[in-house]
Amino acid sequence: MNLQVAHPMEKLQRQVQKLVDSKLLKPNDSLWKIALLYGDDWSFWKQELEAFEFSMKDPVSELLAVESWEED
Repeated sequence: MNLQVAHPMEKLQRQVQKLVDSKLLKPNDSLWKIALLYGDDWSFWKQELEAFEFSMKDPVSELLAVESWEED
């Protein structure tokens, strides 16, 4: 049996999609708005987003559009 562990960014992406679905975030909101919802965990997620070359001014829709979180 071969278990595949999801990339942490997949987890964030799913959570953000749920926030959009529940209308707490809009697809055109900036990524920095996620900070308001993640509190103490935000510094970790901000570093992860920046590692994938996201800017905090990028829209949430760009995060949701990523199909694979494979690292080079």
